[in-house]
Amino acid sequence: MAAKGRTDLDVGADGVAVITIYNPPVNSLSIDVLYSLKESYEEALRRSDVKAIVVTGKGGKFSGGFDISSFGGVQGGQTLQPKVGYIAIDILTDTVEAATKPSVAAIDGLALGGGLEVAMACHARIATPTAQLGLPELQLGIIPGFGGTQRLPRLVGLTKSLEMILLSKPIKGGEAHQLGLVDALVSPNDLVNTARQWALDIYECRRPWIKSLYKTDKLEPLGEAREILKFARAQAQKQAANLHHPLVCIDVVEEGIVAGPRAGLWKEATSFQELLFSDTCKSLVHVFFSQRATSKIPGATDLGLMPRKITKVAILGGGLMGSGIATAMILSNYPVVLKEVNEKFLNAGIDRIKANLQSRVKKGKMTEERYEKAMSLVTGVLDYERFKDVDLVIEAVIENVKLKQQIFSDLEKYCPSHCILATNTSTIDLNLIGEKTKSQDLIAGAHFFSPAHVMPLLEIVRTQHTSPQVVVDLLDVGKKIKKTPIVVGNCTGFAVNRMFFPYTQSALFYVDLGMDVYKIDRACTKFGMPMGPFRLADLVGFGVAVATGMQYLENFPERVYKSMLLPLMMEDNRAGEATQKGFYKYEGKRKATPDPEIMKYIEKSRSMAGVTPDPELLKLSEKDIVEMVFFPVINEACQVLDEGIAVKASDLDIASIFGMGFPPYRGGVMYWADSIGAKYIHGKLAEWTKRYGGFFKPCSYLTERAAKGIPLFSTYIESCTGVPCHAIL
Repeated sequence: MAAKGRTDLDVGADGVAVITIYNPPVNSLSIDVLYSLKESYEEALRRSDVKAIVVTGKGGKFSGGFDISSFGGVQGGQTLQPKVGYIAIDILTDTVEAATKPSVAAIDGLALGGGLEVAMACHARIATPTAQLGLPELQLGIIPGFGGTQRLPRLVGLTKSLEMILLSKPIKGGEAHQLGLVDALVSPNDLVNTARQWALDIYECRRPWIKSLYKTDKLEPLGEAREILKFARAQAQKQAANLHHPLVCIDVVEEGIVAGPRAGLWKEATSFQELLFSDTCKSLVHVFFSQRATSKIPGATDLGLMPRKITKVAILGGGLMGSGIATAMILSNYPVVLKEVNEKFLNAGIDRIKANLQSRVKKGKMTEERYEKAMSLVTGVLDYERFKDVDLVIEAVIENVKLKQQIFSDLEKYCPSHCILATNTSTIDLNLIGEKTKSQDLIAGAHFFSPAHVMPLLEIVRTQHTSPQVVVDLLDVGKKIKKTPIVVGNCTGFAVNRMFFPYTQSALFYVDLGMDVYKIDRACTKFGMPMGPFRLADLVGFGVAVATGMQYLENFPERVYKSMLLPLMMEDNRAGEATQKGFYKYEGKRKATPDPEIMKYIEKSRSMAGVTPDPELLKLSEKDIVEMVFFPVINEACQVLDEGIAVKASDLDIASIFGMGFPPYRGGVMYWADSIGAKYIHGKLAEWTKRYGGFFKPCSYLTERAAKGIPLFSTYIESCTGVPCHAIL
């Protein structure tokens, strides 16, 4: 058998056959591995010198789950898959669990997805305290398909199993032991030997021989179980109204409880098969691979460069962004020098960092000891004296070109010659910022999203001068502070903000033409956005929205709609959530309530724009509204791709999901656009251009592809080339 993707069988003098899963890097369960597992089992059962079996994984990892890189082939019909139920029933139930010799799973590292399902089919489980166990398949639009929906409830109870499956929430070995998912905890060095002895103890009737599929002691009585399932359904519909697969998962769990585990296994197998071919699964698998492909950058990561060690970071500005970036850094153990212009601002910045960390302590995500250690990594300063040994500086001051130019000129004097000079600007051209320096190869954008210690996206902006080494270094820092980085080119708004500026612009345009503010927001949230364009404007603040709008007006005048609505509202100190009123009223804990008072501002804005409401717009469905708001976003995304601001279209998908909250189950903005078709989108934009003007004019990139009937980018698989994505993680 080939060196990759197999199981190895080794029989010891004690009569224990150790079956080792081997498929680096995480021992994923490819079809070859699963067939090999069955063969190894059958050999162990045939051999007279084998009394019992231990299943483990090579190199300190049990198994990270089914190999999802094979999904594309199966979904596209290029790869033959086993018959429905073959793995869950023929291999794991009728071969592993029904074996006439007892088996014990020896779990270290990862036992996720199919990996945990293999372990649960064994007759006992021994784990290390740090092992991770979980069933995260719902993140991919599917359900556990190797018996997990049936065995996990019988091992840990219905409530805990639903939490672990529906929230894709893995647990550590210690908790797994308390719950009864594993039978004993041991150190990695003792793991296999303990498992061998445990297996022999079962063989010699010193320990119970338990088939988890038929355990019932952890299951609640039927009436109580139905109440738990009913509550789970209500929560799933409340939290993810557009998703079908969590409800399918609950139905499958219920089938096993009501009709018995064998019936549950068959329902699981058929449901898994249907979901595997769903649009949601295809979208989420695309997101999975695209996220891992963001770190593949032509002209940077393909040059053989190794990231340099960043041991100390300096941050200029302790406002909301600066303090958030500092928090992200110290949470990953980077020492931080925080500079402000005076004591008052510096103390305020330090207090913000403390508040960010204390919030984690209150939620139980951080101990007091860890809090103290993190705060000890921050040094507040008022000058550049401590900058002489920093490796990375991130400037996070107000959006003022002259101020930033002065700062970068100063940084060049005080920082070491290798130091990366990064800016957190969201709109200003980096060439302008570095205009007065000689170190343009060291200048890059490190654009975080607010709140910086929470939001997962990091835009790394490179100019034509930025050194590839700097890009590689920032990708490494991004990974270490647990961000998903995308590398983009230099332009106003970069990728995310530029792509999404039409989101609010088109919404403002339609309000002037008679559409209801709250109907637009409702349509966008039902589509899956965390908030509609008007609620988002309230959150960001009208001052920021108007200032960035001016940047776009200056740079893309032909594609900007100049609404007077925000300036009119600002005149009455209606500037968003911070002022307690914007498009909504705010009372108490950020609760947004529609406010009929905004009509007077809308009527005034319409009057100033010289437009009258279009009665046709008032009849639009929610689907029509979503198209009218998002098709201009797609059009701008096509421009961003065409200009080379984004390296690949899948990066824009990740940017839209992690930067703007675009629903991941739609695959990201470009993937969703391709699911609709360039021709349809182009036709709609062309129609609106005739009716409403140049704001909607389709760009040449979109026009070309619509005419040729080709996708907005040729293949989604190419963006994943060379990315080791083997498991459900």
